[in-house]
Parts: sequence; structure tokens; C-alpha cells
Amino acid sequence: MIDYQTRPASRGATSPDAAVLSTVVKRFTSAKGEEFTAVNGLDLRIRRGEIVAFLGPNGAGKSTTIDMLLGLTRPDSGTVELFGLPPQQAVRDGRVAAVLQSGGLLPDLTVGATVHMLASLHPAADAEQCMHRAGVAELRDRRVSACSGGEQQRLRFALALLSDPEFLVLDEPTAGMDVSARREFWAAVREDAGRGMTVMFATHYMEEADQFADRVVMIDKGSVVADGSASSIRAAISGRTVSAVLGLYEAELVARAAGVRSSTVRGERHYFNCTDSDSLLRVLVNETSATGIEVAPRSLEEAFVAITTNGRTVQKGI
Repeated sequence: MIDYQTRPASRGATSPDAAVLSTVVKRFTSAKGEEFTAVNGLDLRIRRGEIVAFLGPNGAGKSTTIDMLLGLTRPDSGTVELFGLPPQQAVRDGRVAAVLQSGGLLPDLTVGATVHMLASLHPAADAEQCMHRAGVAELRDRRVSACSGGEQQRLRFALALLSDPEFLVLDEPTAGMDVSARREFWAAVREDAGRGMTVMFATHYMEEADQFADRVVMIDKGSVVADGSASSIRAAISGRTVSAVLGLYEAELVARAAGVRSSTVRGERHYFNCTDSDSLLRVLVNETSATGIEVAPRSLEEAFVAITTNGRTVQKGI
């Protein structure tokens, strides 16, 4: 049985890095015979024990990069290493596991049978403990086909834990989970990370990246465009968001004020992205009937949009 209380020293490890991708390029050919580059000279180094959020718009190269990390496809040029090994070898050794968005489950088996069957491939695995850690122990007698999308994701998490991996890759892991299940899932992941596991996750939930990642890596057009803590990336994007409750006519006037970049509305509250929050506050207070005025720094989601839309690059380590 694996002792989850203290993670053993990394098996044969000498490097402080869990994953290293160097000038990686991956190209594909479309159905029309046109070649396109999915990953374009990507450089990325992930330290052991880090929790890294891997973000990017659709088509940015996230899934292709994850496939190369898991040894599911090979780069056309450049190198990918996990613990100093080719990805296929690290996966075979049980040092790497993944929770992907779909596939990998047999619908006619029960949850318990699925975990115990795959646990037989890992002699030291404790199937019951993994089910409890993933929050699926109470579903042991339910057929996989009767599980919700979120429950199936938690089952995949249980399966990923069977080998006691050193590096866990999560691709949209909480898709289909409700708020409570997402909170429990991340609590379990954070607990494992606290024992030394390295975690890399791709998500469209920006609040997850903000709350749970030690480091955020954004890619666009196959290259890294931002790399640092969530707070440093937010701070690198100038301006603040000012919001207030006011009428539509006044909101249209405010949106045309100097320094306002864009505006959105959610219910009665209008949000203005601006370069000069003090000037905008004076307009709201002195020239409108606005109430509930608030000023906040740019969110990670706003930084993500600004970086990937405007082609900006945020340097590592800011």
C-alpha cells in the first residue's frame, strides 16, 4: 500500500525540474493539405512541486503541448523531457498521470470495478484510498454510464492517483462539476501538491487559475506570451476596472469619457476598463447619479483577454 502521508523521494531524480520543453515545434496538415503550426518554438520549464495553470484561447496549442508531455505525440523539432526522461518512459514508469476531458472509461463497469481493475496494474496501489481521495467512494456501485460528467472526471482523478504520480496533468479537470465538487477536487489536489506532487492544469475557469496556481503560463499561437504569478500578470496590464449602478443613458455617456477602453453591463451594474480611474471617478460622482461605485484592479480574465487579443507579451518572473 502506498503511504500517502509522506511522499517518498523522487525515483532516481537528480534535476529540480519536472518538465522541460525546449524550442518545441509541432506542425499538422489540414484535410485540404495545408500545413499549420500548432506549437511554435515553445520554451517551458516546470519545477518540481509547482502548481502551474496552463492557459490559452482555443487553438493556442494547449492540447497539442499536453499531448507531447504525455508522449501521445512527438514534436517535429525541439525536445520534451519529464524528469530527464522521454515522456513515454516517464509515463511507463508511473511517474506521470493525467486527467483528460473525455475517454478512458468503460460505461458498463461500475466505478468500484473500474478503479480496482486498473489498480491491478499498479501493485502498490490502494484502490479504496484513491476512491476516497477523489470523492467517488460513495459511487462505487454506480455504473460509469450513470455518472454525471463531473462524477466521471472525479473517477478519472481516482485512476490518475493509482500510480502515485510525481507529475499530474489536468486538462479541464472540473468541467461538469458543480461548485461544491470543484472545491473538494481542488482541496484534494492542493493536498497532494503539498506532499511534493507537481501539477499542471489547463482550464477555462480563470478563478481556478487565480486561486490555486502558484504560477500562470499563457500561450497564444503556439508560444508562451505570459509567465509568472497571477498577481504579477494582473499587475503588468495597466489600468483598473471601475463599476457602478447607473442608467443606460448615463452609462453611454461615461463610456465615451477620456481613458475608458471598454465597457460591459451585468444587470444594473456597468463595468468600465480605464487607464485613469481617478478621472473616471470624478465623472461618475460629479456628472451622473451613479451609486455603488467600486474600483478594482484588472482581473486575471481581463489580463488574459488583453494579452491574447492584443498580442502582448508579459516577461517571466515579473
